[in-house]
Amino acid sequence: ASAPFPPPPLIKTGIALLYDEISGNAYEIRLKLTKEVLTIQKQDVICVSGSDHSSNHRTVKLHRQPVGGLGLSIKGGAEHKVPVVISKIFKDQAGKNKCLFVHLLRNAGDEVTITVQYLREAPSFLNMCIFSGSPGPSSDHSSGASSPLFDSGLHLNGNSTNTAPSSPSSPIANEPKYEKRWLDTLSVPLSMARISRYKAGTNKLRSNAFEVLALDGVSTGILQYCTAQESADWLRALSTNISDLTLQNMKMANKCCSSSDQVIHMGWVNERLQGADSPQLYKCKFLALKGSSFYIFSTPPVSTLDWVRAEKIYNLCEVLFKVHKLWLNDDCWLQANLYLGIHQDYELEDQRPYCFSVVVGHCKSHYFNVELGSELAVWEKSFQKAIFLDVQRTGSKTYTCSWQGESLCFTLDFALGFTCFDSKTKNVLWRFKFSQLKGSSDDGKTRVKLLFQNTETKQIETKELEFQDLTAVLNCIHSFIAAKVASVDPLFIEGQSIARKYTYSN
Repeated sequence: ASAPFPPPPLIKTGIALLYDEISGNAYEIRLKLTKEVLTIQKQDVICVSGSDHSSNHRTVKLHRQPVGGLGLSIKGGAEHKVPVVISKIFKDQAGKNKCLFVHLLRNAGDEVTITVQYLREAPSFLNMCIFSGSPGPSSDHSSGASSPLFDSGLHLNGNSTNTAPSSPSSPIANEPKYEKRWLDTLSVPLSMARISRYKAGTNKLRSNAFEVLALDGVSTGILQYCTAQESADWLRALSTNISDLTLQNMKMANKCCSSSDQVIHMGWVNERLQGADSPQLYKCKFLALKGSSFYIFSTPPVSTLDWVRAEKIYNLCEVLFKVHKLWLNDDCWLQANLYLGIHQDYELEDQRPYCFSVVVGHCKSHYFNVELGSELAVWEKSFQKAIFLDVQRTGSKTYTCSWQGESLCFTLDFALGFTCFDSKTKNVLWRFKFSQLKGSSDDGKTRVKLLFQNTETKQIETKELEFQDLTAVLNCIHSFIAAKVASVDPLFIEGQSIARKYTYSN
């Protein structure tokens, strides 16, 4: 069956808004995506020909006065898609600085530091923005009569009188020419990068917005899109490029590993913190499935030594992967419908969608969340593959146990099934195939009852055992049986995929 969407392009450009959550302001930027880097571009005015008089740059400090403000009247602004410029200088305040003419405003505040460049004549498009089409001498903010290109409505001195400077009487030799251009301001490497759609410290999804964080912590900031379709397209493209780079890193790492110690999958997740005051706090973690182990890192492993520095390492055949019911809130439903093609026919189980848990020994578990439903499907399939390979490589697993004071050994064998024998004499007490197991029950602590069907009498035989780490043993039984079924009927295992169940296929 074909995928619901064609593969996204590796190279992509588009317009977005860079949103500041503290101030609530946003301004237009351009994004440029390549296979390895996401670049943010901001629009600026540059000199494209002639002399730009760069040596005439100066720094000027202005202090806001109780009456008259900074003594400046400014025009334009990001909302009008033109630079912010100072159109008038009042001599009693800012006019004391003879170097101030029409220029770009770099900073603002009670104490303003501005970068100034002397120009005999403003570029033509700035003249148009500042002076052309003036509705008259008055441009009061409340009147609503001003053209957006003429006046931003912000007068730092409270005076609304506009006076255009006189133009020179003759052309200037080697006159500089200025144009607005998109200039690179930030490049975020995508190798080992992660995407976050959540507001910091909360479980609230941003509507049509996300941020991209590089391995070194550099962030793009909040990238806001006008529509769910645009946001979904960029999420898909970025996720694909990050996944491709992760695959490359895996291939590089596997060149240094034996065939039995290969990396199956790795990537970023969010782990729900245990024992926190709020049960819904999450922290970024990096997971890896390698060889016979499941690793949890705080940061990705970038060297061979990093693999022994993991926060947690578990035996793969002794863990149990569980997909939790998917959920979408109203804000992200349209986006997920466009991107993932997911049916909304399931109930809420967690405040975050796309969650899974990994049950480990001694009744402990880790609870994770990923950003996209497609990532959840990949983790589910990767855990299955890694566990099946581990079981087939291992072949058998033996645990010490006891019953009624007798010391026993319990063996799971991929070829033979279940065997129990005396730990001292090594005499086999009983043996059953995997297909003979008809049920089980346990006390949630140490004891388990296994119900086997006798092939000759067809009667059910109950075998009781006690283990120090019952969870690990039960998980291992599950792993061996699932691997056995997969070896006989791979399509059956595919049909049990919960994450992929909710994804359309043509």
